[in-house]
Amino acid sequence: MDAPIALPPLPEDGLQRVLCVVAHPDDMEYGASAAVAAWTAAGVEVTYLLLTRGEAGMAEPPEIVAPLRETEQRSACAQVGVEDLRHLDHPDGMLEGSLALRRDIARVIRQARPDLVLTANFEVEAYGGLNQADHRVAGLAAVDACRDAANPWVFRELAEQEHLAPWGTRTLAVAGHPDPTHAKPVGQREVDAAVASLRAHEGYLAHVTDHPAPEEFIPEILRQGGAAAGTDHAVVLRVHEL
Repeated sequence: MDAPIALPPLPEDGLQRVLCVVAHPDDMEYGASAAVAAWTAAGVEVTYLLLTRGEAGMAEPPEIVAPLRETEQRSACAQVGVEDLRHLDHPDGMLEGSLALRRDIARVIRQARPDLVLTANFEVEAYGGLNQADHRVAGLAAVDACRDAANPWVFRELAEQEHLAPWGTRTLAVAGHPDPTHAKPVGQREVDAAVASLRAHEGYLAHVTDHPAPEEFIPEILRQGGAAAGTDHAVVLRVHEL
């Protein structure tokens, strides 16, 4: 039997700016942050856009949880070299696939002008079960907003009132997809940074029953990615050229 063909490396020629669009604090920290650590070390500007503040994700009241999770996310960002962290303040657990959400994401795309937009798996079935509602909405909205940001006749107020010119992102990448097309190889430094970025969500992890230790499963995720890519460690991605 022929050996499986290794996933090709993510095309990165001319990559200068990346925008990561996810629903909640910690959504970037389940392996994808290793790619971010590699990018920032190479001088790529990376922006995190969180559509909610994760305020409905713990037992405590939202007014207590939201600032805690923002603090933990900033600590997580620091572990992988991200300085630009933005929130949209849509309601956690009740994220809607609305025109307002698409416009808000398109606005940040026009502001940040990324070469690549990274989001997370938005399939109904994901991660060994049924995907959370906000994750599904966030990914689809990110896909649509990439097109919206490039179209001068969609959300015309962004140009006419906010003076944000259309921007065409070259590449959309989806992390956590079961059928990846490309891989971003990473080294041990990035593996360690990814572990540290998840460990930064200390309050949230303490709330999740039976959550495995980050140092136990994050390296394994990245080793599996490496096996698919023919390297020691990698973040695997489903890539769409726009």
